[in-house]
Amino acid sequence: MKSMHHHRAPLISASSSSSSSSPSHSFISRLLLLLTLLPVSLACLAFILQWRGGGLADPASASVGSSTSVPGGSDLNHEVFPGMETVSSVSPKAHQSSSDCSNLAQSSSPSFPYYGDWKFGVDTSLKPKICITTSTSAGLDQILPWMFYHKVLGVSTFFLFVEGKAATPSISKVLESIPGVKVIYRTKELEEKQAKSRIWNETWLSSFFYKPCNYELFVKQSLNMEMAIVMARDSGMDWILHLDTDELIYPAGAREYSLRRLLLDVPPNVDMVIFPNYESSVERDDVKDPFTEVSMFKKNYDHLPKDTYFGMYKEATRNNPNYFLTYGNGKSVARIQDHLRPNGAHRWHNYMKTPNEIKLEEAAVLHYTYAKFSDLTSRRDRCGCKPTKEDVKRCFMLDFDRSAFIIASTATEEEMLSWYREHVVWGDKEVKMKLLRKGILTRIYSPMVVIQALKESGVFSSVVSSASTNLSKKKFLASMHKSNSSRSTASGSLPSKEKESQGISARHLLGTESAIPPLSPPGMEHARLVTDD
Repeated sequence: MKSMHHHRAPLISASSSSSSSSPSHSFISRLLLLLTLLPVSLACLAFILQWRGGGLADPASASVGSSTSVPGGSDLNHEVFPGMETVSSVSPKAHQSSSDCSNLAQSSSPSFPYYGDWKFGVDTSLKPKICITTSTSAGLDQILPWMFYHKVLGVSTFFLFVEGKAATPSISKVLESIPGVKVIYRTKELEEKQAKSRIWNETWLSSFFYKPCNYELFVKQSLNMEMAIVMARDSGMDWILHLDTDELIYPAGAREYSLRRLLLDVPPNVDMVIFPNYESSVERDDVKDPFTEVSMFKKNYDHLPKDTYFGMYKEATRNNPNYFLTYGNGKSVARIQDHLRPNGAHRWHNYMKTPNEIKLEEAAVLHYTYAKFSDLTSRRDRCGCKPTKEDVKRCFMLDFDRSAFIIASTATEEEMLSWYREHVVWGDKEVKMKLLRKGILTRIYSPMVVIQALKESGVFSSVVSSASTNLSKKKFLASMHKSNSSRSTASGSLPSKEKESQGISARHLLGTESAIPPLSPPGMEHARLVTDD
């Protein structure tokens, strides 16, 4: 028994040793398994979060396509801007769209706060209610992108004073079919009504009366704005904005990409909000669609450090008459209230008080001026002045417009193109990069992305096809009659000096401050004044 016990001892010892090492081996195995599964789990979690958030790509990338690029080598996919959340974050109501607009309902496409379908039937309870008034002779290729871009921003109502191409049946019937759009034709009845306006007996606009071209347009715009105020009040609008169809609002600084949100944050004691303008800076001479091809803009004096503005003035001006080719005093939006009146195309005023106004520090009006080479000849064709230095002063308020008119009237096609490249196109990459680094020039892609998304979603084609399908024969004939009436009217439609012979002095004068015309930005002669201040 003793020997048997002696022989069994090693077995017992080995068994106890094996059992003691077993827990240690199991612990190591579990630790290795945990270390293996942990990074895999974290990777899966990151993938799920990325997938639910719409990915790392720009939310606009699906709309414009992965190959879309912009002048200067920048990719649109890297541009992110407020209000362009993925569709998953939008309420179900925003998904109620027609099949033509299905592209805008993709998970990675841009979502717009007020987009329902191409009709943009926004909730009538949304505040504030904003309207835009304009005087235009443009075609659908310009008006539709301009209009629906601003619908995306929350504008609900448009008062379009049309003539020329915009008043033809093929265009006006489409405009009339769009909800929230009121088309006003320049008929004989309209001219007779405007001839009785109190404006003719006041001094603030009198220096622009009875002059051709830009001066006549300026007076027309003011008269149209006066009528738009009445229509805006009758429609229950809260704000009114005068904007040309080559201008887009850029609501930078708002919590979402929305003019409605921007104005919602304006204090109630403010009567007028001024948007400084940025000017398009084209990089090619063959631009066809400025809204989707131009991304570079020159910033306004009000949005630049003064030492930068004056320090880079020579490089920014490039031997042109002024810092901007055309105006530099922006546009304004006014709160609808009693005694409101226009103060020229760029401002509003009030007969009974001086409006309390603020100027925005980030938001701007993007002005696409001379963005196409054909703009030279189109402006020339709208004016019958003689191409001399003296006569153009009667017709145009700004120096560059005068020079452009003379060139377009006297030069050959090749000479015009050479002049356009020298004075308008930014072809010098070194100068361009220098001004971009200094902040004089800036890249803005947001409008381009929005309009391209609207175009690719089928919004514009849906508007045109819907108008063609739904417009009755009676309505079509009526629109033809209106258009024919407009075309038969003489171009010199404003009241003549003889017709208004009752005299200003015979009436009580109101609003003695002169209307604010399009003004050039400050020149170098202002540099010393700024330094002294």
